[in-house]
Amino acid sequence: MPADGIPEGEDMTVHPMWLPDDLADREGAGLRGRSIAITGEGDLFETVRRDAAALGLRLVDVAGADGADVVVEPADAADALGPESFALTRGTDRTVVRYGGASGALYGWFQLLREAVQAQPHRGLGTTRHEPAHELRMLDHWDNVAVHPVMGQVERGYAGGSIFYDDGRLRDDLTRVERYARLLASIGINRVAINNVNVHAREARLLTDDLPGVARLAGVFRGWGIRTHLSVSFAAPLTLGGLGTSDPLDEAVQEWWAETADRVYATIPDFGGFVVKADSEGQPGPFAYGRSHAEGANMLARALAPRGGMVHWRAFVYNHRQDWRDRSTDRARAAYDHFAPLDGHFDDNVVVQVKYGPLDFQAREPVSPVIPAMRATRVALELQVTQEYTGHQLHAVYLAPQWREILDFRPFGDDGPRLAEIVRGGIVAVSNVGDDEFWTGHPLAQANLYAYGRLAWDPSLDPAAILDEWIALTFGMDERVRDGIHSILDESWRTYESYTAPLGVGFMVSPQGHYGPAVDGYEYSPWGTYHFADRDGIGVDRTVATGTGYAGQYPSPWRESYESLETVPDELLLFFHHVPYTHRLHSGSTVVQHIYDTHFAGVEAVEKLPAVWAALEGRMDAALHARVSDRLAEQRRSAVEWRDQINTYFWRKSGIPDERGRTIY
Repeated sequence: MPADGIPEGEDMTVHPMWLPDDLADREGAGLRGRSIAITGEGDLFETVRRDAAALGLRLVDVAGADGADVVVEPADAADALGPESFALTRGTDRTVVRYGGASGALYGWFQLLREAVQAQPHRGLGTTRHEPAHELRMLDHWDNVAVHPVMGQVERGYAGGSIFYDDGRLRDDLTRVERYARLLASIGINRVAINNVNVHAREARLLTDDLPGVARLAGVFRGWGIRTHLSVSFAAPLTLGGLGTSDPLDEAVQEWWAETADRVYATIPDFGGFVVKADSEGQPGPFAYGRSHAEGANMLARALAPRGGMVHWRAFVYNHRQDWRDRSTDRARAAYDHFAPLDGHFDDNVVVQVKYGPLDFQAREPVSPVIPAMRATRVALELQVTQEYTGHQLHAVYLAPQWREILDFRPFGDDGPRLAEIVRGGIVAVSNVGDDEFWTGHPLAQANLYAYGRLAWDPSLDPAAILDEWIALTFGMDERVRDGIHSILDESWRTYESYTAPLGVGFMVSPQGHYGPAVDGYEYSPWGTYHFADRDGIGVDRTVATGTGYAGQYPSPWRESYESLETVPDELLLFFHHVPYTHRLHSGSTVVQHIYDTHFAGVEAVEKLPAVWAALEGRMDAALHARVSDRLAEQRRSAVEWRDQINTYFWRKSGIPDERGRTIY
């Protein structure tokens, strides 16, 4: 980045997200023209100096630090700060950032910006320590180098094409990637995987022929404290190496991976490691050779271990060719059945990456039992920032409240640790950006990316407070804008849940694109996600007593809670039980009346949003305002379609009318 802070070739029509160029000029920030002294040598310290200068701060020599308004300096040994940690001291005349390492200096700089822009007089003076709860805070990009005929440029991407690749190759101009890396560093992301977990033939060559391009991307991310990872195909020794096998116990296969790893590290010395989707949804894996996931993962891990690399081995493994007639087969059981018996069998540099729920990023699922079951394994929690099952970034759905519920879940009961405390492998999420001018398609979806980074750093943060930060950084301190966005986003996840699939049943979406209602879309498919609605009732019996036994995969007290109709939470009732439409929830409503009521209420909530947003016209960028207006109109149309299809379906199935006499078709 040049000294003026504007990347060469940057398309200035790209929205700056939460780091606008006038950040230091914002009312209350008072940063432009102030002096800053930064002690430290190396690339990340130079990054901080350039960023401070670009925002209008005056760099002064360390020798003159005594008179500087802002000081960035190493912490004393007694402070015991880790390499990414920092302490921020606010005085009447000066602010001091003391860091444990170069990354701590970078993160301390961005924390200073956050607080300055919010201008919180009640915050007071004194010192606060800031330490990441998780060592690894990662984003997985599902980008394809070439446009895939089915998956497109970005699989499950709802914001245009890839910011990395174009026309079958790495982009020549990576200035937008530079801006993106800065945005990620500002929220504490420290690792990025740059290609799709479904590794097609073209993308497999990133590991070999296209490695120089990967090195270019790694160089951009490195300047912001972010290590680069690659998704790789387990069959690469066959498809790229010319071997006759990819058996993990074959010595030639092991040697091929070791040589490949050496070549990668010779080109990218700080390479992070491999992400692997194996034996899942058609991707090759060790099962072809009668080997276990642990044997496959450990083989790759040993190739990377001498250079400090790691393997992220995804636990999203299940039979996607099921017979819908067989009620004993349960996709929800699969990850636990495959991985829990292997606990303690994985090498230390293997991270088993587990989706937050047992199915697939639904708006409501129970927390996966795999995570508490694998206490002797490094497990990472996987979230999805891109809104595959929550409205495709066409609907305004703020996901931080959902994530906070997941992170706060206590698998062993009220006296046990929170989920955030037992995921030793860190937190990973599927990214939601593309080459759209607003990065995320829906400008309000930027809040999800921001919130993910902040919660990965500190899982105890309040989603509403995170939203305050994002609004202040993105739009300034206009109270009407803040209140308007809060009224749209605060309850948006629960609103979306209310007008889509009810009571934890999930997957009532179009199989082709996962957008819009198709109540029976998956009901007779081989993918294994069914609701079993008939004339008498609905839901999947996952109890130990009479069902698939999935409830028994949980430790106590959840095993017993989910097993019983008396104690299962209403919002997960149909995930665990098949019940009559007349079954009464803890709320007092019957199941079918709850379905009617929530779907009408959800649409009523969405119908209020356009007027709330319209009242903010003229208080922000006109193009951004117009884009959100268009998305809210689509959300209203889609919510009405969801309401009418779901309510009509269950009226026709049950024959039970809405007790309030509303129109159902």
